[in-house]
Amino acid sequence: MTGSNPAVDVPPSPDTIHWLREPAALDQWLENVRGEPLALDTEFERVNTFYPIPGLVQLGFQGDFRLVDPEVAEASARFREVLEDPETPKLLYAMSEDLELFRQWLGIQPQGVLDLQIGAAMAGAGFSLGYARLVESLFGATLDKSATRSDWLARPLSAAQERYAVDDIRFLEPMYRWLLERLQERGLVSAFTEESERFATELGQQDDPRNHYLKLRGGWTLTPQQQGVLRELVHWREQECQRRDRPRNRVLADPLLIAIAEKMPQSIGAISNIQGVPSGAVRRYGDTLLQLVEKGRTADNSGLQRIAPPLTRDQQAYFKLLKRLFVKSAEDADIPVELLAPRKRLEKVVQERNLADQPFFQGWREEILAPARADIEELLAS
Repeated sequence: MTGSNPAVDVPPSPDTIHWLREPAALDQWLENVRGEPLALDTEFERVNTFYPIPGLVQLGFQGDFRLVDPEVAEASARFREVLEDPETPKLLYAMSEDLELFRQWLGIQPQGVLDLQIGAAMAGAGFSLGYARLVESLFGATLDKSATRSDWLARPLSAAQERYAVDDIRFLEPMYRWLLERLQERGLVSAFTEESERFATELGQQDDPRNHYLKLRGGWTLTPQQQGVLRELVHWREQECQRRDRPRNRVLADPLLIAIAEKMPQSIGAISNIQGVPSGAVRRYGDTLLQLVEKGRTADNSGLQRIAPPLTRDQQAYFKLLKRLFVKSAEDADIPVELLAPRKRLEKVVQERNLADQPFFQGWREEILAPARADIEELLAS
């Protein structure tokens, strides 16, 4: 898939960049957006904070592009309504960080979101393809990325920043039309909607601070009791980071939490003796850490969900056999195996020898994997 696609009309770069400066103006502009695709993107900063700081919202509708300051979007009732309206498709590209921003900034779980990066994979363009690369492949346009890491909180924005911001949404509607045509040919339009919705829902579920310890893969060697301690430590850190609005490693880094859980210290001196724990952290959090260690140590951790270990050598061999079946199905459907069968899900199947909790034979995947189902189940039963 190379070169421009002349069959897809692309709105030209506007001569003038338009802003919506008041909530009422944004409300009025969005009145026309009812059930029609809305191009959506955000810019934000997240260097020294736990929460992303919104810097800009970009909106596009039928070739009309608008930039919106965060305080204007936040004060717009209609903006929130549109985000939560499942009947109004929101077109985004690689949407995970945008959705996180809306959840933490506005307390909204957007509905009706379509991730065109997922759509591109289903259309045969490649897995996890970058926006600029797909724009160049489809439309022959080279995007200026010089403003990518610029300061989006400063005002006024430079002309280069404004152009960059508009370019990030200018191609979404024509890209969507191109995708729909390809997905209709493949019978995957509803699958695209389903997978975007599933992806958005899973992102929201991952925000649960009680389960964040499961992401610390280095803690898999800990005993159930130690992992119970780790769970308490990580949950506390999530709350502390939120309270102070500081990145996780500015409170206590993952390896230090794992080390504390492993040692299960019962005195301030024992915490101080753990290599790498800053003296300032001991002074500030020492008593709290001891309480958390005691709580996790004495809890009933028999039913605790364990951190997934890496595959053993035998499991790795088994994984290769299983993946081969999924790769064949993915190749037959011209869909990346990474999308059809994400590695973490396959690893879990290998470790548990159980397909019941994984959506391989549900939704859009069921039809694609149907020819291989008997072979997959036979392998799992062996």
